Amino acid sequence: MGFLTVQGLSQRFLGVQVGPQTEALSRTDLSVQDNDFIAVLGPSGCGKSTLLRIVAGLETPTTGRVLLDGQSVTGPGPDRGMVFQSYTLFPWLTVADNIAFGLREQGVARERRGAIVREWLTRIGLTGFADHYPKQLSGGMQQRTAIARALANDPAILLLDEPFGALDNQTRALMQELLLGIWERERKTVLFVTHDIEEAIFLASRVIVMTARPGRIKADLAIDLPHPRHYTIKTSPEFSALKARLTEEIRAEAVIAAEGR
Repeated sequence: MGFLTVQGLSQRFLGVQVGPQTEALSRTDLSVQDNDFIAVLGPSGCGKSTLLRIVAGLETPTTGRVLLDGQSVTGPGPDRGMVFQSYTLFPWLTVADNIAFGLREQGVARERRGAIVREWLTRIGLTGFADHYPKQLSGGMQQRTAIARALANDPAILLLDEPFGALDNQTRALMQELLLGIWERERKTVLFVTHDIEEAIFLASRVIVMTARPGRIKADLAIDLPHPRHYTIKTSPEFSALKARLTEEIRAEAVIAAEGR
């Protein structure tokens, strides 16, 4: 399962010195169905990453709550897999050991652990790199490993915070196809934060647009493009129409953010 409910979520932060608070999120409500792929768009500083970190249990909200399959989220847990923009692999572990890390922490037997690691090495195309260390990998290979590490634990939901933001355009496109292919097979619930409108449309079944800070949900747009999705769909009239609509939504909020309103 992977049914996510966000109820009345807000987040305020104190400045460097005790004084006026910064409101990052404002009374946000969101319902994510099991197997849904939700992309979250919005201008810089709108609270996208804050929302994701609260769902991950890495931050405690000022108000509201998060429920995953009816259970309150009060901290990190194996039911949520997290992938960050920065490469967060353990540098002292091999690719195989990085993928196996969560399984080992949960006490999964060595034989079963090895089978799961081999399966994910095949899925992400890194079978020949099992014994390599992160410093020996390209950025794309590191993020493939990070995704495999998150999914090897069979979480209820996968949380990704601009995971391809540091990659070059070609590698980013290939990683989008890899992630989409995994989702089309696994049908995991996914919450994906991005600044890239094309990326959001290509990957998601729904795109959430957040307002300028304090962030709240401004639009919730269903992406009714067929699956499996081939990269050539990015040149279709349907894709272009969705991009035009979302560009206007984001541009309006970006202008507000730039003016500091």
